[in-house]
Amino acid sequence: MGMSSLKLLKYVLFFFNLLFWICGCCILGFGIYLLIHNNFGVLFHNLPSLTLGNVFVIVGSIIMVVAFLGCMGSIKENKCLLMSFFILLLIILLAEVTLAILLFVYEQKLNEYVAKGLTDSIHRYHSDNSTKAAWDSIQSFCCGINGTSDWTSGPPASCPSDRKVEGCYAKARLWFHSNFLYIGIITICVCVIEVLGMSFALTLNCQIDKTSQTIGL
Repeated sequence: MGMSSLKLLKYVLFFFNLLFWICGCCILGFGIYLLIHNNFGVLFHNLPSLTLGNVFVIVGSIIMVVAFLGCMGSIKENKCLLMSFFILLLIILLAEVTLAILLFVYEQKLNEYVAKGLTDSIHRYHSDNSTKAAWDSIQSFCCGINGTSDWTSGPPASCPSDRKVEGCYAKARLWFHSNFLYIGIITICVCVIEVLGMSFALTLNCQIDKTSQTIGL
């Protein structure tokens, strides 16, 4: 592999990570928007920080840091940054695989935990204004956890008028299961992209060594 191939690989890795850095910025911005305009964390009293906004902020920040290392490591041909990029991608890939396995194994327990947390929040609906506001903002096309029967004193005004309306959690689970194939395809594509990024970084790192030896550095 000559100098021209090294430059090509370097710029491919750079633009590859630049694109992901921009995506990370968008995800981070969307997460901040959700944190400002939504307060769904109150629905889970034991884990108030477990919100979609926080997840987006964390994921966006991680993507930005990793992509920044990839950009700088490739354009500067810095072996230390490239190896840091490779190691972080490897850790993220292993974490994703581990998380997928845990979600598959403990799916039933997770469903029970979420259902219990939502049931507790329904009991706080009339005593906590934040919980009331969160439920009212969710219940546009759904009502309660599994349906209107979850509201023992009758469904609130924010629920649709249809008595047979689906529950919010039941509707979310139905959406997830009906789109499971697409979610799986997206997850596999993300893992493939991560493996490609790791391969490019390792190849560029090895080529930098060979080039340095060739020119006598």
